[in-house]
Amino acid sequence: MSDHARSIRRLFVANRGEIAARVIRTCRALGLRTVIGVSTVDRDSLPARMADRSVCIGPGPAARSYLDGDALLSAAINTGCDAIHPGYGFLAENPGFARACAEHGLIFVGPSPEVIARAGDKARARELAYSAGIPVLAGSPVLESVTDAVAAARELGYPVLIKAVAGGGGRGMSVAEDEQELRRRWAAASREAAAAFGDGRLYLERFIRRAAHIEVQVLGDRHGAMIHLGERDCTLQRRHQKVIEESPAPNLPEPVRAEIRDSAVAFGKAIGLDSAGTVEFIYDVDTQTYAFLEFNARIQVEHPVTELVTGVDLIEEQLRAAAGEPLRLRQDDITITGHAIEARVTAENPEQDFLPSPGTVTGWRPPSGPGIRVDTHCEPGHTVPPYYDSLLAKVIAHGQGRDEAADRLAGALEELHVSGVPTTAPFLRFVLTHPDFRAGKVTTQWIASHGLPGYLERRR
Repeated sequence: MSDHARSIRRLFVANRGEIAARVIRTCRALGLRTVIGVSTVDRDSLPARMADRSVCIGPGPAARSYLDGDALLSAAINTGCDAIHPGYGFLAENPGFARACAEHGLIFVGPSPEVIARAGDKARARELAYSAGIPVLAGSPVLESVTDAVAAARELGYPVLIKAVAGGGGRGMSVAEDEQELRRRWAAASREAAAAFGDGRLYLERFIRRAAHIEVQVLGDRHGAMIHLGERDCTLQRRHQKVIEESPAPNLPEPVRAEIRDSAVAFGKAIGLDSAGTVEFIYDVDTQTYAFLEFNARIQVEHPVTELVTGVDLIEEQLRAAAGEPLRLRQDDITITGHAIEARVTAENPEQDFLPSPGTVTGWRPPSGPGIRVDTHCEPGHTVPPYYDSLLAKVIAHGQGRDEAADRLAGALEELHVSGVPTTAPFLRFVLTHPDFRAGKVTTQWIASHGLPGYLERRR
């Protein structure tokens, strides 16, 4: 890193799990020392042992330990850290936390508080995209009541998607097929959004039945530069949460691919992005048109597929941007090589509608081989608590083409050994070998309508 960037000498990792381990690995490569904040449950975790130092920030049974900004700030200051990396937790998109970091002389590894605030309100982000000339999915303004929602839905036409203004990760999101369902789901969506984000406001979007979910990785700096690193297809989802992601997106007409990438850069410039971010779009399979969905001002869970096809370490680029360095890369430097696919292996039981299955991992043997990458914090004896995310590992494969990447990933999931808790690995392998996936003929509803029923039928 340059002399200016060396102002980050010791980094505080304000998250847990595989992203904490991922951040620490890059810091090691850059010669940066790390301190991690851990709950009592995670004191002996792999990330805690990887860091140069760990500090307890709260009791394990309190799921909000990792959301306690004051405790994290105190721990970072008391251990002499220069900067804080929030991973991809909710604090990564909390402008108040980013502002507090600056007020205490800490570098927040992420966009400026102003960018986070503009991006965090999804209704405002939609307005910004529209003003930048980017297609926007038909939707409503922020709605004050279910009565307003019913009126808006009549204008939009059913089905509609209920969305949280400050949402993410599928929280506060629900599909309503008619007015009765809208009325039934509205209050529950608001409660879920309020519990998850402290903001229960909702709005509606027109729901596209045969849709693909496309997102573009963008990078900006404090000097006005902006580039994209290609797109990812995140169509395969269950309960609006991503399961398998890949780059580049399959079966996307080249003119549309180019337009989506250009739109992402235009949005990044419009919002003033000065770090890593992701611009998300919905692609209508039938009409072959796309529209802006939302913007995430943080690193994404699926970022490894972008790293594998571009050769760019996105965590390193985040650190450099936070330290004030200009982007080292120009758009012409970005080349997409081969194909990469990621599978999120979670401690969930597909045969019980993906019910989380906390417990102790008694056996763990990750796969290896050409083109295989495993991002994980799991090991034998690892405890999967009931109050944290159930992600065990991200298994990623890179190949010269999509079929090779899919074959390698399916083989890696078969090689993966986990005992003590049920996992989604067998289901993920079923999806990767399914003819619909191989032909790129899946939509955001495919797992619910075809994938899970087909898997359960085979298991009988």
